[in-house]
Amino acid sequence: MAVTLPTDTKFRDPFFQSGYAETIVQNINAFNAASAGGIVMRTNRKIGDFDYSAFFLNTSGLVSRQDQTSVAGATSLKLSQAEIARVKLNRKIGPVDWTRSAFLKPGLDMNAFRVVAGNQSAAASTQEMLSSGLSAAVAALKNQATNTLTVATSGTLDTGSLIDGLAKYGDAASRIAVWVMHSKAYYNLVKEQALTSKIEGIANFNVQTGTPVTLNRPVLVTDDPALLVASGSGSTATVDYFTLGLTADSILLEDSEEEYVSFQEILGNEQIMVRMQGEYAYNLGLKGFTWDVANGAKNPTASAIATASNWDKVATSFKDLGGVVIQSK
Repeated sequence: MAVTLPTDTKFRDPFFQSGYAETIVQNINAFNAASAGGIVMRTNRKIGDFDYSAFFLNTSGLVSRQDQTSVAGATSLKLSQAEIARVKLNRKIGPVDWTRSAFLKPGLDMNAFRVVAGNQSAAASTQEMLSSGLSAAVAALKNQATNTLTVATSGTLDTGSLIDGLAKYGDAASRIAVWVMHSKAYYNLVKEQALTSKIEGIANFNVQTGTPVTLNRPVLVTDDPALLVASGSGSTATVDYFTLGLTADSILLEDSEEEYVSFQEILGNEQIMVRMQGEYAYNLGLKGFTWDVANGAKNPTASAIATASNWDKVATSFKDLGGVVIQSK
């Protein structure tokens, strides 16, 4: 006899959606404000595995001296466009299994768990998006010598290092709006000064307001693995840290596919179980760079995202890229 069981049905849990949606909106709003627009998170539904957009390249020699003594023909110039591709990254939530008795025995409400699951998933997805964006930015900018500074004699980060980093941008240094750095580099910079502000709801991420030490630019501090590289072993082991100086819209993270979460009862075991699983996707783009579709492919791995050759420079000027990267101990 065929009978429809709970295992045959799927539904989008309203409690999970409430927790996820509310937390993700709070995280994005707080994050965008704290990063001074250097890293932008937003919702923008996109189909396909890549998002393409075209832009006009700067035309060299567009304005030049006019010879008032000549009527000879002038050389025509042309306007040309380049294309930017942003890559979609597909992500999953769970699956997570639990027994009904695990919550019934201590008197916990199943719906309360679903809200907690939503909150935790939103916080984790925000942090993962940030990590992908940082690893891509470090790889792409570090591959551009003009936008990279290595602190002299491999020293630690100080205000002088930040000044040298800004100098890389020349007369466009005012475009650098925010610093992003590892806590090790931050404490080297400020010494006794402590972190005093925290963005609620975003795990492992703090914001410090601008001070003269930071050249009056805010600092986002995160111990994300993308901001360090370890080399050697034993007594020869060393760790280098990357500090990003970002302009507006340097890293774009777009929530491009609506999250889908399903709760399902699992029968046939000694106890009735419940399984939660979800999925979503977001698009990643870098200012002045295009994702190399042929080499990087679709839905890339973390390693591919952090591979410099998968990010091709399309902006004409180094000042039209997303900023600078400073390497220190």
